[in-house]
Amino acid sequence: MTDQPDLPRGEGASGSDAVVVDLKAYKSAKDPLPITFHRRELDQILWVYGRMVGEGEWRDYALDHLRDKAVFSVFKRAGELPLYRIEKCPRLAAKQGAFSVVNTHGMILKRGHELAPVLKVFDKLLKVVKG
Repeated sequence: MTDQPDLPRGEGASGSDAVVVDLKAYKSAKDPLPITFHRRELDQILWVYGRMVGEGEWRDYALDHLRDKAVFSVFKRAGELPLYRIEKCPRLAAKQGAFSVVNTHGMILKRGHELAPVLKVFDKLLKVVKG
């Protein structure tokens, strides 16, 4: 048993049956696919989320996959506005960076091309304690 599809010999991605999609038709489609987080991006976000839940700062989250961006919102309580929104907007990838962290008031706390450095905004700063 394998995880390969049952295709007759000679058929496949390189065969003559390969599907070709017209890029203009795809972009002009009335209902394009929504923007989503990739698995590795979601793993990084959920790792930070789990750490903050363990510290008692966050309690709930919501995922939104929209036409122009994907949003991971975190809440202190489910009935309130989100404390932070982690957004992925591919349209800004070539300019300011596709990833950003936005607070409740709409201020962008950090923006960048890679997700890991953007998520460092949630790292705690160590303080020197004299004893």
